[in-house]
Amino acid sequence: MTRFDPETLKWDANGLIPAIAQDHATGEVLMMAWMNRESLAETLGSGQVTYWSRSRQALWRKGETSGHVQRLVRLSVDCDRDCILMQVDQTGPACHTNRRSCFYTDVAGGQETVTARPML
Repeated sequence: MTRFDPETLKWDANGLIPAIAQDHATGEVLMMAWMNRESLAETLGSGQVTYWSRSRQALWRKGETSGHVQRLVRLSVDCDRDCILMQVDQTGPACHTNRRSCFYTDVAGGQETVTARPML
């Protein structure tokens, strides 16, 4: 076992790293967002998943306004250390469209099919 050092991660030029949220019970991929050093530290410290909003240039505590929070169950780093995978306990929908997952559009044969309706 080695002590985790966030500086060993491969942050992009803006100090960000992609973070994938996956349902810890089902394995369903819920969403992808960005983290910076501060949001990662807050996530690890509090257990509530916090991202960096590129559009608002501010911390984004998942569920802060909607109540659709993500509780961190497990955090893993990929082999290249340039992506984070978080297994989470998701309350309510993960997607801002009120769907369980942000990945609700399948593409096959040149066609798109929406596979999930909004939950609310």
